Amino acid sequence: MAHTVDAVVVGAGPNGLVAANALVDAGWDVLVLEAQDVVGGAVRSAEVTSPGFSTDLFSAFYPLAAASPLIRGLDLHQHGLTWVRAPDVLAHALDDGRAALLASRAEDTAANLDEFAAGDGAAWLDMVASWRRLRDPLLDALFTPFPPVVSVARLLRRTRVAGAVDLARLAVLPVRRLSHEHFRGDGGGLLLTGNAMHADIPPDAAGSGVFGWLLAMLGQDVGFPVPQGGAGRLAAALAARIGAGGGEVETGMRVRSIEVVGGRAVGVRTQDGQLVRARRGVLADVTAPALYRDLLGDEHVPPRVRRDLDRFQWDHPTFKVNWALDRPVPWTAPAARGAGTVHLGVDLDGFVDGAADLSVGRTPERPFLLFGQMTTTDPTRSPAGTESAWAYTHVPHGIEWTPDIVRDEVRRVEAAIERVAPGFRDTVLSRFVQSPADLEAADENLVGGAVNGGTSAIHQELFFRPTPGLGRPETPIPGLFLASASAHPGGGVHGACGWNAARAAIGAAGRTGALRRALARTAWERVLGRE
Repeated sequence: MAHTVDAVVVGAGPNGLVAANALVDAGWDVLVLEAQDVVGGAVRSAEVTSPGFSTDLFSAFYPLAAASPLIRGLDLHQHGLTWVRAPDVLAHALDDGRAALLASRAEDTAANLDEFAAGDGAAWLDMVASWRRLRDPLLDALFTPFPPVVSVARLLRRTRVAGAVDLARLAVLPVRRLSHEHFRGDGGGLLLTGNAMHADIPPDAAGSGVFGWLLAMLGQDVGFPVPQGGAGRLAAALAARIGAGGGEVETGMRVRSIEVVGGRAVGVRTQDGQLVRARRGVLADVTAPALYRDLLGDEHVPPRVRRDLDRFQWDHPTFKVNWALDRPVPWTAPAARGAGTVHLGVDLDGFVDGAADLSVGRTPERPFLLFGQMTTTDPTRSPAGTESAWAYTHVPHGIEWTPDIVRDEVRRVEAAIERVAPGFRDTVLSRFVQSPADLEAADENLVGGAVNGGTSAIHQELFFRPTPGLGRPETPIPGLFLASASAHPGGGVHGACGWNAARAAIGAAGRTGALRRALARTAWERVLGRE
């Protein structure tokens, strides 16, 4: 292992790997240190159910990665990555046998929504047309460090003032209200609300509308693609590209602390006591609490940041069940059979009921599930005629996951599937259960089973993420950059958190670095002066 490099990246999750790629492209000597024995963080796959069945252990579908100009620009196909898609994107299966379908073609989605209420198909096509006008500058604004001045200017040129006001309203609109304003039947609301529930914002809370709209429109635009062969292929391609560019990735190397000298981050110390010096920067793909409380220690963290971290809010924990099935899922609704992702378990009112349960710390008896049909999406995932599948749901904080409680939750999950796919249990060859505690044990960034690096609620987004401040990857310690999903723009496999941290590090070390560092220092002094 090298002992002096230009930059050390702590953590080989997707954001850390994207950050390292950006630094390698800039000509930096980069070392990535990962505590686990494999790279990927929450982008990993393995055979854990039955031989020949590949399971994505955490994340599985990647619309944000497919749409991200950052990841597209890495040309990962040259390093072994192939994207594949299911015949249809997503279905929401109802207990009465119907299903709302987000098809591969917008016209087919519209035809399905018209079955719920005449005219809803046209409303969907209008929504898609608006998305296409806004797409490029909006994604640039989403993935750019805060404030995204150039991207917002481009967006304003396309929307004009009235359109900008509508977009600002969308940013704070609850998804339940958004659905009522656009659709007469339940189909459109099911698609929007189900996608909003990929985050942890209740359907009647401010900000849930834009999440549902964004994911639904991305699904209609780029689909919900997966890496052929398993999620781990995406991480492997990112790591291979680092190596091809001259960088290094070391697994099984836990970082114990960040070395700070003269108020500046100058390297890291590993668990076995080795010191790795960083000439230009340290980038941390770890949660904000882990960075400030564990790797730095109180003596290097301003009191205001420590107090703000006491209010840091995690997103809801995730409970996941993975199956090897001896045949395809026996869905009652034909529309669900070709969809890579299936939402199920609740109707429109059930979304609200489930969110209310979570908000008061009660486990929903009828949970909302996200179900992945992986072999339907990628035939390499299991033997012909079988299905590799999983489902996850959100659960309350604070549960001690004893074997009995785990069994109860598996019962709820499989009962929900049986209601829309009678005979599902008879298809199960084996199952592999991941409680929130199991998720954290496999990836320390998934604290308590929270998968988004902190809540996506509006009070912890933009310049409130991870704490009220700059909304940027710079930290109060010069030379140290936050590169995880705890930073803006937050959770999802898009690489922006890592990319933004890398660009900030490059800028701080460049010809205008002294000015950038002075501006960052002044900005942090003003933030920390909030008493």
